[in-house]
Amino acid sequence: MNFREFEHDGWEKLPKRYHDAFASLTTQAIEPLLDSVLARKGTRLLDVATGPGYVAAAAAARGADTVGLDFAAAMVAEARRNYSKITFKEGDAEDLPFPDSSFDAVTMNFGLLHLGRPERALAEACRVLRSGGRFAFTVWAKPEEARGFGIVLGAIRKHGNVNAPIPAGPPFFRFSDPEESRRALLQAGFEQPQVKAVPQTWRLKSPDELWGFMLGSTVRTGALLRAQTPAALEAIRAEVTGLSRSDLPMPAVLAAATKP
Repeated sequence: MNFREFEHDGWEKLPKRYHDAFASLTTQAIEPLLDSVLARKGTRLLDVATGPGYVAAAAAARGADTVGLDFAAAMVAEARRNYSKITFKEGDAEDLPFPDSSFDAVTMNFGLLHLGRPERALAEACRVLRSGGRFAFTVWAKPEEARGFGIVLGAIRKHGNVNAPIPAGPPFFRFSDPEESRRALLQAGFEQPQVKAVPQTWRLKSPDELWGFMLGSTVRTGALLRAQTPAALEAIRAEVTGLSRSDLPMPAVLAAATKP
């Protein structure tokens, strides 16, 4: 199984679990994301990797003419159930099914992390934008800042195998580096890239939630955990639940740019 198939298969199974685990967290970046593309009444906006449709719905609430796109049929179905008045399509971020210059704005909220060819997705976002249109994406900050990931990955390094055999993909925290985000945007054809941090807090009801969410509501991190030996997995679980707390800092990195 290649990385794209691995991610696609994972997201087909996760709509409800993703909502329960991450909706209250990832939605904290939506308003800054929409502000960065100047989303307002009449804006033709494409939300790529829309998932359950949170960004698309928020853009529509601002009066934008919105389309949401995701490669997982289950996510598209969930988005349609959640927001029946918005157009959602199944499609590939690396080969967008739209003509050149179709949109005023394109957004991607935490989707770039799950693509096998992120450079291709950035170039496609540029292609479907009109001249002067805006693109913005969010990713997680580095694990030492996004503590949920830091705790889990630290526990795997301590008790398990960070190189356990799962399909290889681009580095998960590649775009957490502002300079790498700027470089990739420029390479894709954008200009005037800007990158900033978006503070977010993951509010958990119990120490066990961090463990349960990372194991059962993520694709890459969950697969890495399930690839550990039973003894290592139990030691990792104990470490994670011991270090977890009710309010975990989970900042995002928001990068935005303009099509010339």
